[in-house]
Amino acid sequence: MTKLLFLIIGLVLAGLTLPLITELFLVTVAGLLPRRRRQSDAASLPDFPLAIVMPSHNEEIHVGRAVSSVVASAAGLRNIRIYTVAHNCSDRTAEEAAKAGAEVLVYNDPEARGKGYALNHGFAHALANGAEAVMVIDADSIISANLVGLVQRRLAAGADAVQCRYEMESANDKANGRLAALALRGFNVIRPRGRQQLGLSCGILGNGFALTKRLLDRVPYDAFSVVEDLEYHIHLVMAGSRVQYIEEAHVLASLPASAKGETVQRSRWEGGRFYAARIWFVPLLKQVLRGRLRLIEPMCDVAGLPMAFGVFALLLALLIPVPAIRIYAAVSLAVVTLHVLAAAAAGPDFLGTLRLLAMAPFYILWKLRLIPSILRGSKGKADWVRTDRDSNFRSIS
Repeated sequence: MTKLLFLIIGLVLAGLTLPLITELFLVTVAGLLPRRRRQSDAASLPDFPLAIVMPSHNEEIHVGRAVSSVVASAAGLRNIRIYTVAHNCSDRTAEEAAKAGAEVLVYNDPEARGKGYALNHGFAHALANGAEAVMVIDADSIISANLVGLVQRRLAAGADAVQCRYEMESANDKANGRLAALALRGFNVIRPRGRQQLGLSCGILGNGFALTKRLLDRVPYDAFSVVEDLEYHIHLVMAGSRVQYIEEAHVLASLPASAKGETVQRSRWEGGRFYAARIWFVPLLKQVLRGRLRLIEPMCDVAGLPMAFGVFALLLALLIPVPAIRIYAAVSLAVVTLHVLAAAAAGPDFLGTLRLLAMAPFYILWKLRLIPSILRGSKGKADWVRTDRDSNFRSIS
């Protein structure tokens, strides 16, 4: 009876972690392969009408810097318009955005709360005024000087959707923040890189992505949950569309500066992903069973546990006195280790990051403490919740 109980517990832990490990194995190994060479984007097609849409809610501190970054990136290019959507703001967001060079769309609707509504409003205005594509840049970000030009050329060359490299850096030197930045680099860089290598849709990360009018006509942007980017990407892959990855262009934002802000943000993100898993896993599974095998990876992505929770479950599995379960746990932890090393190598300080991993057990314990707030966030509530962030960034070119 005891052996059977241990076996059942082990199988449950294996089942919970298998989607995450499958996802990490696929994208990490693929990302380590030699990069596919692509032909240079056509230099003769630079005038593709592109609108940058910047959704903003009470961002008076950061929005001017964000708009200035986009203006600098768009310098010398034609058919570029920059819109800031001042959505339900009670501060000087609109004034600061206009001062920096954006066209401001003031959008006040107490019933339309959340980023998805601001994007929908901005997209509709931009497309009605001649844009053939829209690109999203968050109001707390800065972008590399080459980003707007690269995106414009890639869209002109025929891409329907693109996602630029998006990183978030820690606002302080605390271990939790730096480990969170490392985890996000794995999520926002290693996974899209591997998907691109596999010929899959690289994903939409909520910042630094662009969509064409012809795609939006076919798959309208009607995603309004707290993880509207993930929700819309599922709509895209279900419709057979693919997002291309542009790693050479960068978007940089900052994680919350305070422990409270970090807790709120992580709870909303992780809770939102649990919400998406609850809504979308079964529809994706049905499509896979009907033979759409390219949806296996997005299905594993949406069903995968957050990595800290997955590691904790695998450590528990190592304690199960069933050899097969222990072997599975050990191999899975090796896959996680490979993924973390790839994420560390993709950042600016590989050796420093490796030393930081000594604090990983404390980070996992911190994430476990968030479970109650994550479960509250899994309702998918999309209200804007602004967190305090640092105003200083490392240089980006």
